[in-house]
Amino acid sequence: MDAVKNVIPFFLGLILVEWLLGGARLYRLNDSISDLGAGIGQQIFAVPLTALFVVIYSGLYRATALIHWSAHSVWTWITALLLVDFLYYWFHRSSHRISFVWATHIVHHQSEELNLAVAVRQSWLQGLFSMVFYFPLATLGFPIKVTLTAIALDTIGQFWFHTRTIGRMGPLEWVLNTPSHHRVHHGRNPKYLDKNYAAVLIIWDRLFGTFTREEEEPVYGIVKPLNSWNVVWANAHYWIELARLSAAATHWKQKILVWFVAPANLAGPPPEVSVATVKKYDAHGTRSGQIYGAFTFVTALIGLFLFLTPFSWWNTGRHFAAACFLIWTLACSGAFLENKAWAKWAETARLMAFLAAALAAQF
Repeated sequence: MDAVKNVIPFFLGLILVEWLLGGARLYRLNDSISDLGAGIGQQIFAVPLTALFVVIYSGLYRATALIHWSAHSVWTWITALLLVDFLYYWFHRSSHRISFVWATHIVHHQSEELNLAVAVRQSWLQGLFSMVFYFPLATLGFPIKVTLTAIALDTIGQFWFHTRTIGRMGPLEWVLNTPSHHRVHHGRNPKYLDKNYAAVLIIWDRLFGTFTREEEEPVYGIVKPLNSWNVVWANAHYWIELARLSAAATHWKQKILVWFVAPANLAGPPPEVSVATVKKYDAHGTRSGQIYGAFTFVTALIGLFLFLTPFSWWNTGRHFAAACFLIWTLACSGAFLENKAWAKWAETARLMAFLAAALAAQF
């Protein structure tokens, strides 16, 4: 989805502006590096997942399209945007109500802050499941170009309301999702859980009974905090937890149901929390480790732009190797931020692998 890729520099610029205006009140370095690292990984995984979506969608369009909407009609675009927003609501709602789908979305909710950096904190496998909700558009006859663009615009439209710097917005809040509405969605206070699923239009929550107004400021994050800056673990931990619960179940039906029940049924009653009493995770390593972890993250960010640039020398094998190396880089960055014992060994191996690849490229 080139439209999302092309706005990354713009997103980074807005994040920088919000950080300059809000400083430590809104941003913590470790947390923000983790957020942006998750976004880097999501963009890497988006390459094969988008290709998979295009293949399946195009096949469905050719085989099942009931009519054919014209990509040159304004009504096609308006209808597609409304339907994409509607279908996203149902994906988003299901991702909070079905455990294995929650495993693909939980990453977005792990930060205990809410700022623009959190908007790019995305799960690496979410696209594998969200795409299923958009396949009906192929049967309805929307061209792949229209659908992809509508999905990209709907995604971009969700960026701006991940912030605490914008208050209530009056009558607009009856129709549009806003920062106030979305702060509720990111809250782990019991009364805020599983509310306000909307992408751009809040009308879906109002229609289907999942809307809640913001009252006191939410406590952000997930009910059982991640307590890690490692984005690889952030994407894997809930899958591992589900596998352990399934293995521990004594009956085969329970082993299967673990993956399909609501996450709330597995976690138990959520505790009451408040901004005044909550203690946020803030583990950090040595000063030199923090600096090196931040530097390593910057190299991963630069690597992402190279990865997404269509150089002539890219091929499938090199893209795969580069993707693995970038994920390795993100894991090392998180390890240094947490002062993990294995950080230096993993980084030494990573640098040796990079040197070996660079030398091999000369021959």
